[in-house]
Amino acid sequence: MSESFQQLQYQFAAHLRDPVANPPPPGLEDRRLQIYRDLFFNNIENLLGSQFPVIKRLKGEAWKPLVRRFYAEHESHTPMFPEIAREFMRYLEDRSDRGEVDWPFIHELAHYEWVELAVLIDEADTDSIDCDPEGDVVLSAPVFSPVAWLLNYRFPVQRIREDYLPTETPEHPTFLVVARNRQGQVNFTELNALSFKLLELVKDNPGVPGLELIQALLEALGMDGNAELMNSAQDMLRRFRAKDILLGTMPD
Repeated sequence: MSESFQQLQYQFAAHLRDPVANPPPPGLEDRRLQIYRDLFFNNIENLLGSQFPVIKRLKGEAWKPLVRRFYAEHESHTPMFPEIAREFMRYLEDRSDRGEVDWPFIHELAHYEWVELAVLIDEADTDSIDCDPEGDVVLSAPVFSPVAWLLNYRFPVQRIREDYLPTETPEHPTFLVVARNRQGQVNFTELNALSFKLLELVKDNPGVPGLELIQALLEALGMDGNAELMNSAQDMLRRFRAKDILLGTMPD
């Protein structure tokens, strides 16, 4: 490939990304160029709009200008379409690093919206994991799903909408778990601090029976004699099993 042809390609690509700042190669009809400009930008805008519907709705008329700046300014690390959403998150972080003012929750909201796609396309095969799907996750060692992600946010991102745009960090964090079940559906579950920590223990301590993990957690909290919390924690493990956050138990 000749250097002059490469330069022509770079000039053409630069014009498509930012037609205001970069003139097109000479001799090209603007009517034809407009087709390419619209086609490329609309593909990116539609893709991001489908992956970040809440941000798009909240931005309103400012959405397309934001996407256009991303399209023109951001140097992506990959050309893969499923990774465009991650690149958009990087761009939002770059804007923040440059001192551009935005909602204080936008990075967490973007991550929350991106996670659904990430878990959906995760290549982990839960059917290949050796476990007893009918096992007792309290008496035996529960198996944490590889397509279950524990999420800890400063803002309650699942509640953000037009009439709730927090400007101050809430006193308490938001805990969530997102998981893909055996039917291929992705579901979010809101957690409290106790259930979040219990799932962390399950994930970080494979092979330990659920009851032992519950007892260790309650002892660490100074509540090892609390029968109500003990029963509640056991019920939590069983509910997590029903949602495929826990796939079952390790075989004997």
